[in-house]
Amino acid sequence: MTAWLLDTGPLVAFFDRSDAGHEWAKEQWAQAPVPMLTCEAVLAEAAYLLREHARLPSEKILALFERKVITVPFTLEAHAGPVAHLLEKYHDQGMQLADACLVRMSELERGQTVDWNSSWAHGSRALAVLRWSWL
Repeated sequence: MTAWLLDTGPLVAFFDRSDAGHEWAKEQWAQAPVPMLTCEAVLAEAAYLLREHARLPSEKILALFERKVITVPFTLEAHAGPVAHLLEKYHDQGMQLADACLVRMSELERGQTVDWNSSWAHGSRALAVLRWSWL
């Protein structure tokens, strides 16, 4: 089975036609297995960016749940310790809470650590979609 982790950048770019990654995001979403997995920190970032920077209604994100395009299988409360460890470990590279949650999600699904690096964090992270497969 293949699943995709959805980060803030591709989520915002999908809705925001003025985003430099909009066309790329549309192409990726067209081939994405659904539901894509994400976390509440990503949704909070995306809602803020849609409203404040793109001037779009942030409730567009909620429609994705109704259409079964995204799901949030991760609870921060259950993984606060490991997420805090990731934030501390990658502090010098600017890791944000949403990034740490996604990395933790990938660790849970694959049983191994994805090495986070600052090359993911350029601009709005518009090109950050993580894909993985498991049996």
